[in-house]
Amino acid sequence: MYFEQFYLGCLAHASYMLASEGEGVVVDPQRDVEMYLTAAEQHGVTIRHVFETHLHADFVSGHRELAARTGAKIYIGAEAEATFPHVPVHDGFELTVGELSLRVLATPGHTPESICLVITDHEKSGLPWGVLTGDTLFLGDVGRPDLSKKCTPPQLAGMLYDSLHDHLLKLADDVLVYPAHGAGSLCGRNMRAERSSTIGTERLTNYALQVKSKEEFVTQLTSHLQARPEYFLQDAEINRTGAAALSDLPALRAIEPAELKIMLENGETALDVRPGEEFAAGHVPGSVNIALSGQFATWAGTVLGLKAHPVLIAGSEQELSEARIRLARVGIEELDGHLSGGVAAWKEAGLSLSTIRQVTATGLSEQIGMRHLQVLDVRREPEWEAGHIETAVWWPLDNFKVSPPEIDRDAPFAVHCKGGYRSMIACSLLQRAGFHNVTNVVGGFDAWQQAKLPVVREKPVGA
Repeated sequence: MYFEQFYLGCLAHASYMLASEGEGVVVDPQRDVEMYLTAAEQHGVTIRHVFETHLHADFVSGHRELAARTGAKIYIGAEAEATFPHVPVHDGFELTVGELSLRVLATPGHTPESICLVITDHEKSGLPWGVLTGDTLFLGDVGRPDLSKKCTPPQLAGMLYDSLHDHLLKLADDVLVYPAHGAGSLCGRNMRAERSSTIGTERLTNYALQVKSKEEFVTQLTSHLQARPEYFLQDAEINRTGAAALSDLPALRAIEPAELKIMLENGETALDVRPGEEFAAGHVPGSVNIALSGQFATWAGTVLGLKAHPVLIAGSEQELSEARIRLARVGIEELDGHLSGGVAAWKEAGLSLSTIRQVTATGLSEQIGMRHLQVLDVRREPEWEAGHIETAVWWPLDNFKVSPPEIDRDAPFAVHCKGGYRSMIACSLLQRAGFHNVTNVVGGFDAWQQAKLPVVREKPVGA
């Protein structure tokens, strides 16, 4: 058996290819499919089958393009009501590929159509070797139950409890577990960083599998759900029909600085993908910074949305190309172009640059004590509850697309997250919204703790 996991760090997404006797299967492919074709050629494999464990909400899948380029069949749970050519599968469906067998477990809960794939390598044993769990079972967590238009979160959570206990936990302890996501994904809230586990390990260590009653499980899963980005349901609909090939995307138009200035004055969006330090040192006024170094695509989808058609600002052609692909992975495809020559060309055209002040954690502590300086914490709720700066105001970055925080636009304030990535995004959005006295905290809350500065641990009002 050939088996390979492909891990995409930007989206914390794992996809898989397995094969036997030259016949291959790809499970949960990412939007850009070239890597699967390259791996298949290297291993002498012909891709004949593509499985989707569910309609993914956090990224756009490449199943349609992969099938078109290989002639493979696509398999997905019947409840998905997919509109592209596919084989609808139900519980117990089995596919034989050489010496491999893939058996479908219907595991509704994360979504109504969710399935898992039990893999048996008959060359070695007649017993299951592993299970591809999609977003049903993660390492240390389970899938969030609020990604369906048909079912309520309590209904889905109840289904998920049954799926876990009636199907997955009936597998032997030594069966390997390979999920579709890892730590950092918004499809769960407590995932570990490892890339695989076993049923036995999850049975002993996964908090969700320790809950004995269905009622308590539903309560735990539906309490304090993380904010669901608006684009999640939109991506699921794109995946229901199947996305077009990346090669169909038109070339980006080069935009001169004078034209971009007019576009920005008319309310258009410019997305600067350079590192945060470079953005802080000088950027096009009103541009938004989401650096390629972090979870770029997730945050672009969250704070800009799929209807955004930004002008890209990058430091190189390589950055432009990477940004284009990563935006397409979450469904942001209609871009207005890119700033020809980047920030250097803007400056050469005699146009002014904006900057963002930066402060260290120690410097922030001193300024809080010396003068009135508001602190804005843009981390997520579990991070805030685990510890925060006593005087801080909490407004998670996930909420910025809805509205900016209710603070004085002219008062001085410093913004922090965990390590500095999200806070620079927030600073750029605040500056764009007319906040005039914004400072970014270098190193974020991690740096604050490393400096052994005081931390408050208590739940915010309403939590």
